[in-house]
Amino acid sequence: MVRLYYILSFLISPLIPLVLKMRELKGKEEPGRMRERLGYASIPRPNGALLWFHAASMGEAASIVPVLKQLCERYPDIHILLTTVTVTSAKNIAPRLPSRAFHQFVPVDTPQAMGRFLKHWKPDMAFWVESEFWPNMILGTQKTGCPMYLLNARVSRRSSERWYRLRSLIQPMLDAFVLILAKSDTDASRLKNLGAERVDVKGNLKFSAPALEADPKITGEIISKIRSDHSVWVAASTHAGEEEVIAEVHHKLKESYPRLLTVIVPRHAHRGQEIAEMMKGRGLRVAQRSKEEEVETDTDIYVADTMGELGIFYRVSDIVFIGGSLIPHGGQNPFEPARLDCAIIYGPHMDNFLEFCHELESSEGALKIHTGEELAARVDDLLRDHDRQEALAQAAREAVKAKEQVIDEVLAILCPAIEDATGVSAKEEVPAEKKPKPKKSKSLENA
Repeated sequence: MVRLYYILSFLISPLIPLVLKMRELKGKEEPGRMRERLGYASIPRPNGALLWFHAASMGEAASIVPVLKQLCERYPDIHILLTTVTVTSAKNIAPRLPSRAFHQFVPVDTPQAMGRFLKHWKPDMAFWVESEFWPNMILGTQKTGCPMYLLNARVSRRSSERWYRLRSLIQPMLDAFVLILAKSDTDASRLKNLGAERVDVKGNLKFSAPALEADPKITGEIISKIRSDHSVWVAASTHAGEEEVIAEVHHKLKESYPRLLTVIVPRHAHRGQEIAEMMKGRGLRVAQRSKEEEVETDTDIYVADTMGELGIFYRVSDIVFIGGSLIPHGGQNPFEPARLDCAIIYGPHMDNFLEFCHELESSEGALKIHTGEELAARVDDLLRDHDRQEALAQAAREAVKAKEQVIDEVLAILCPAIEDATGVSAKEEVPAEKKPKPKKSKSLENA
């Protein structure tokens, strides 16, 4: 199966530039950086040890940034290459990277593109995040002798079933990793069922990710414009098939809350126009953020179809519905609203975060619903009962806080391996008694 995949990916490689061009026209590739997707680096390789981390999209990349920051802090002699696939991740993650870490787009999974990429970068170690199983990338990297680790590994039930039918392809890839750190016991069990032998469980690195950033000035302006005139709730990271349900929920709730504002933050911002038109077709007044349309007192729906602003809207509303959960998608990240004091509601399809959702529900830190009618009822309850809002938010916040040590446990495994593979040494800690005392600020001196 591996050989067949190699031959087929080799044969289709002449078509890849055309496919990438079509993706560029749809906004799915970054203009001017397409050559990176073909394995041509846009910057030189830095001297010294280089660690390569690969995370497909925004969520995976954000979960690994705290790890990158700690590694750069501990090891002043290393450089870190982070690759991702999506345009959103490139635009939002690159500015957050620490010094000596930089971003490139990952090549498409053909032998030619991966060969060019590996020949240029020559990574000393490689780390994949979550579920990136690409044969040419993994097996090609293995052939270079580069040690590989799979971090925060996850396999959904459906993916596990598909891969089980392709065991002759997945098995060599799983065998290529020195160690697989699964994000949950369920994921570890699925990986072992697919043939993985070196699997450990340390928890989900998304527990250690910082709260989503938001420009304080913009956030303040939006809050002052919206919350003074409206009752507000947010439907975050929604997918096709969910917005129609949300429209019905809004109609029902508006009977009790004439100035209700439903904020929809679609998972894919390019769907904003489509969502806005659908809402207007259902008799709702819509403002679209990408068009800089103002929210008026009679606005029903605010479509927040911009990239990197979810943190703003988690601060705007205390009530959040998590998308990707009313349809069988697996759900979107519940850790982010939990960190920002939101009362969380989600649907029945949260398979990507199943164990944490069980903890949320058992600690009364989230509300699980199954239908649009239930969603309307729960939002109604929370709009009426501020104490209930606060209790849910506090329980969710405590559930996340209790697991923030995951990053320390992961680093305890990675750091010795990095030192062995690269020969770098950690920066010496300055003893407390020898640390220089901080200078007093002028304000203190003049007090």
